[in-house]
Amino acid sequence: MIQGISSLFAIAANSVADETRSSALPYAISFAATVGAHLTAHSVAIRLVLPSAAGSSTIAGLVAAENDRLARLANERSLALRADAEAAGVACTAGSHLASFGDVMEDVVRQSRVHDLTVVDASGDVLEASRSLAESALFEGGRPVLVVPRGCETFRCRRVIVAWDGSAMASRAVAGALPLLRAADEVEVLSVAGEKDLSRAVPGVDLARHLAHHHVHVSLKELNTAGRTVGDILRDQASILDADLVVMGAFKHSRLRQWVLGGVTSSMLAETSTSLLMSH
Repeated sequence: MIQGISSLFAIAANSVADETRSSALPYAISFAATVGAHLTAHSVAIRLVLPSAAGSSTIAGLVAAENDRLARLANERSLALRADAEAAGVACTAGSHLASFGDVMEDVVRQSRVHDLTVVDASGDVLEASRSLAESALFEGGRPVLVVPRGCETFRCRRVIVAWDGSAMASRAVAGALPLLRAADEVEVLSVAGEKDLSRAVPGVDLARHLAHHHVHVSLKELNTAGRTVGDILRDQASILDADLVVMGAFKHSRLRQWVLGGVTSSMLAETSTSLLMSH
């Protein structure tokens, strides 16, 4: 049994623009069953708001009907989650509601702060609700966040990559992941030089020694970007190792800076095929 994780929060949102099946909810059930944790899960529908200038009763009726449909979808998903959790033997508190975008983001922040770990869906589109949920939990929740790619519905942590750059964010991610790292069969600490100066950063060998003291089966790999992005290298190494999880720090930039310069955090949130445990 993995020890040190007792409560999980999972949230999935559907909106007019984003109604894909959530992987975060079944993944959270699998995770909770594995570690013996209590799961709190919210299935939310983001309310469609009628612009004040559009006063037509016909349009208002269409908006109301669409909000009712989204609320029904969220409720159906919540009922299915309760049944799946019961079948898996997971203690679960589940609910659904229709709320404004701002209220949904506040909900994920509040819940993240009082749970050991928050589980959300990955999304490549910065305008999708799932991406906003992940960013709110990461940068305002104060706890580790597990970002689950679509189609990944079963929790595993046999092989794990730790993306290490010596930063405080990476250190917090490692601390949050420690119960999982102890349980893993293989943990690879990966340091990638070339994109930024790591000469004064805490070296990967020091982290590997620290993890070994915690009885983690750890190895160390150091690579150079050689003209590639760190995100591409992380994805390639995750594929080579057949990793179940990548542990990494999350860096926050302005929307404009992310769009112009990219960034490892934005890149991994957009294109990962491996679950990510992230901290800011």
